[in-house]
Amino acid sequence: MRLAIVSDIHGNLEAFEAVLEDIAAQKADRTICLGDSIGYGPDPESVVRLLRLHGIESVMGNHELGIRDARILEWFNPRARASLEWTATKLSADSLSFLATLPKAIVLEKMRFVHGFPPESPLVYLFQIPDSSLSKVLERMDKQICFIGHTHVLRLAIWGPHAYDKRRLTAETVGIPPECKAIVNVGSVGQPRDGDRRAKYVLFDTQACMIEVRFIEYPRETTIRKILAAGLPKEHAERLA
Repeated sequence: MRLAIVSDIHGNLEAFEAVLEDIAAQKADRTICLGDSIGYGPDPESVVRLLRLHGIESVMGNHELGIRDARILEWFNPRARASLEWTATKLSADSLSFLATLPKAIVLEKMRFVHGFPPESPLVYLFQIPDSSLSKVLERMDKQICFIGHTHVLRLAIWGPHAYDKRRLTAETVGIPPECKAIVNVGSVGQPRDGDRRAKYVLFDTQACMIEVRFIEYPRETTIRKILAAGLPKEHAERLA
């Protein structure tokens, strides 16, 4: 199976449409979203509608959790909180209901999908885990591969009987040996924070156990104008410039 994995769309309709077009061109059999389809960006309702229209399964991100549980809003910094409060007013009742019922994790064959960190945290960041603890998490994982988002930075952590490695990913293809376990951060579709403003997502060949990282151009200027016109924090636009 050829699986497309997207994350952190963050209401960026232009980026999401470009990624969906590329996923179709790559003939992916299935697409899974790792959460945070909303927040920061100007088109949360349109993004959620596209997720549902394409039948894309999704897990709960911290932004969806913030929409569902007002107490979680205190976890966000002031700009992100203001953006999420604005986002909540732009979502339909159907979309709010859909987001509120998302699971914290999806398990599929040898894979686990979660927003933040395994087994099912939408809040914990990969960079918060020291290498000594991360290697133990990998060793004990119940699935060979866990796909995550949340940090907006592509990264691979891999553990094997005789080696442990953690590094950033670029536009490349990487194989996961059968004797190894891996955590793969698939980056961000709508708000990358790795110095490259293109939308990012990952294709995974489940039979060959090969990961292909895709970098996709899209009309960022359109999204930037929308963010500013909506009165959202200008930092959300500056990250895309």
